[in-house]
Amino acid sequence: MSLRSSARCSFALSALSAALSVLLSVLPAQASEASSEPAAAPHGGVAAIDAMSHLKARLEEKLGAAKLREAAPGSHDLKVVARATPSAPSARPSRVSPEVEAAVAAHRSGRDAKKGEGSGAVHWGYGGEGGPNQWASLKPEFSVCGEGKRQSPIDIRNGISVDLEPLTFDYRPTGFSVIDNGHTVQVNMGPGNTVEVMGRRYELVQFHFHRPSEERINGRLFEMSVHLVHRDPEGRLAVVAVLLERGAAQDVVQQVWNNLPLEKHEALMARDAINPAGLLPQDLRYFTYMGSLTTPPCTEGVLWMVMQEPVPVAAPQIDIFSRLYPMNARPVQQASGRLIKQSQ
Repeated sequence: MSLRSSARCSFALSALSAALSVLLSVLPAQASEASSEPAAAPHGGVAAIDAMSHLKARLEEKLGAAKLREAAPGSHDLKVVARATPSAPSARPSRVSPEVEAAVAAHRSGRDAKKGEGSGAVHWGYGGEGGPNQWASLKPEFSVCGEGKRQSPIDIRNGISVDLEPLTFDYRPTGFSVIDNGHTVQVNMGPGNTVEVMGRRYELVQFHFHRPSEERINGRLFEMSVHLVHRDPEGRLAVVAVLLERGAAQDVVQQVWNNLPLEKHEALMARDAINPAGLLPQDLRYFTYMGSLTTPPCTEGVLWMVMQEPVPVAAPQIDIFSRLYPMNARPVQQASGRLIKQSQ
């Protein structure tokens, strides 16, 4: 090797030594020893190559290198390829931003919702796989349908005859819309209609129909029933049930049928007003007891008032509803010893 080549080698090794000194300074042990290795013999190319081999071995030992590329003839460039070794589980969990967590949660909930909408999903109804006997098992929030002790409807028997406070209805012509919600025909009411009982005022929210009647009076079943659902400012529910029997035409029922929407789940806003007072019997005596909603989730704590006198409805009017819902009544539930009062 010429003196000029030796000088270039010495210069390259000096630069490499400086770089290695910085690199090895981050290693936990003996960094100073690596930077103090001899760079080259004054006139010895063999010594320089030996020094490079020694440095390669030290780097492989210190860094766990998998492979060092052979230097090209006359070159002293060094390349380290990191060994692919499995990393041990981190003792600290990786930090995920709240935004990412929220996005993942939203994606998961959306995916789960789509699962529930699939062809295999079971929806509640009045017969078959999703019938009343299965409601409690369809969703966790429906569990009270099977576990509740104050469920509705009931067969009203052995009521205690007392001087019940009269029901004070304040019903008036009001705007409304009609919707076939897949379980019944429902009339959504505008504000302004109330009933007052036991010093509490409830506002009429909606009314809907069942065939046959869900309530029974001493075992007697009626053609249909209409449930007028009220809510007070604290969210408590009160339902007035009116029993419908075959007889003369019922004007309010006909008005609802005249505004039936052509498609399910699409509300049709009526052009005129409706007066729900036309659904009430002349005799306002009633039965009352604590019960539940008669559809999932079967929420309990509902005040029920069942009118004792049925209201007539014409056979053609019954037939119209029967074409939509031949049967949409929940079977009667156990009274479970609850107190039933009735007007004298």
